[in-house]
Amino acid sequence: MLFSSTTFLYYFLPAVLLVYYGLLRRSRKLQNLFLTLASLFFYAWGEPKFVLVMLLSIAANWLFGLGVERCRERHNPRGAKLWVTAAILFNLAILFLFKYLTFTLKNLVWLLPEGFSIPEIALPIGISFFTFQALSYVLDVYRGAGAVQKNIVHVGLYISLFPQLIAGPIVRYQTVAEEILHRRENTEDFFEGFARFVVGLCKKVLLSNSLSVFADYAFAHTGELTAAYAWLGAVCYTLQIFFDFSGYSDMAIGLGRMFGFHFLENFDYPYISRSVTEFWRRWHISLGTWFRDYVYFPLGGNRVSRRRHLLNLFAVWLLTGIWHGANWTFVAWGLMYFVLLAAEKLTGLDKAHTGVLGTAARRAYTLLFVMLGWVIFKSDSLGHTWQYFGAMLGGNGTGLWDGLFLRDFRTALIPLAAAVLFSIPVANYVKKRFSTCGGLPQVLYYAVLFLLFVLSIASIESSAHNPFIYFNF
Repeated sequence: MLFSSTTFLYYFLPAVLLVYYGLLRRSRKLQNLFLTLASLFFYAWGEPKFVLVMLLSIAANWLFGLGVERCRERHNPRGAKLWVTAAILFNLAILFLFKYLTFTLKNLVWLLPEGFSIPEIALPIGISFFTFQALSYVLDVYRGAGAVQKNIVHVGLYISLFPQLIAGPIVRYQTVAEEILHRRENTEDFFEGFARFVVGLCKKVLLSNSLSVFADYAFAHTGELTAAYAWLGAVCYTLQIFFDFSGYSDMAIGLGRMFGFHFLENFDYPYISRSVTEFWRRWHISLGTWFRDYVYFPLGGNRVSRRRHLLNLFAVWLLTGIWHGANWTFVAWGLMYFVLLAAEKLTGLDKAHTGVLGTAARRAYTLLFVMLGWVIFKSDSLGHTWQYFGAMLGGNGTGLWDGLFLRDFRTALIPLAAAVLFSIPVANYVKKRFSTCGGLPQVLYYAVLFLLFVLSIASIESSAHNPFIYFNF
């Protein structure tokens, strides 16, 4: 079930709000149980059989958490370490089975006996997100960063909570551990949360969906593109994926606030970054901090020798690439960032102080490599990647531009201009001025939000083209 669908907007969300704030408003226990059941229904809507995987994850990690806490109470660190190791192996095994087994077998086919049939295993939606959340629960209990939940419903609520269930942000257990039982809903949070949801919906429906048409065409017809259209496709995808994922994160954060949960920010205007290092502090923050705290720091971070530091970076970015999908393109994408980040840290470029021209050059360099990275990310194979890069350099022999490019560029110009405007802090500055100064400006702010909400609903009603990129991960 998509947030940007009539099923969610007209039926699921109103029904959940009505029951949560109406029938169950006096009982936190029943509210938590209801939210858990509603979240499982939300997940089962598209793929009912995979809710069993979710239930297995909830039950297993609840038991792992109890085992870790019992050993901690008995001052048995070795036992606690065994429990947390078992949790890591179990969760990674589920992830490997559904996401990477087929890919691994296809790459090891020469080792397999003749006639061996490689299974095609369907990928449960959002498995990477809810598996990392489940691991966060056990690891935070092990570290003492959050209290163990002895009630399995509370573990189920944390892992399955529908706002962030299938495409993030990855909510760390320590972030919401207290709010599972002691959150305080209020009118201000509710309406601010709804406003944030509307902003995310507009990003997704009015910007990302509009730009996806040109990006999808370019990557589906790579061999026929002029150089100009290849660049147009790359630019459109660069903006599409940002507004797709940041829009979903906005909707998730907004929905969380409507129910009293305060999720951390997941994006901070990444396309204004002055280095690749800064970009990854601003893009998909929840994933970056997850790998930092649970992989990079335990390996020693940067408080080791230079060689070991580079190995730590390599491990993190290899895993980051693999996390995104079972394809060599994602591995190449992750390793590209390892090379860029290692180069910045070795040269000090990520901390360099430059003038206006130097800062502009650094921003241009960062954005160029990020965009080239998205070409790798979007491509079906490494061969497709090289073909697309060739098209960007005019290698198709179709010229620099043609009538198709001019037509589609004119069509894309308005969403492109709007996307560029809303990917820089100018839009955020205007929003804050309108929403905080009271009186007529605040009324205008909410009026604009309402108008955009109506436009988004109209767009959803009139178009069947409504993809979500990060549902694949």
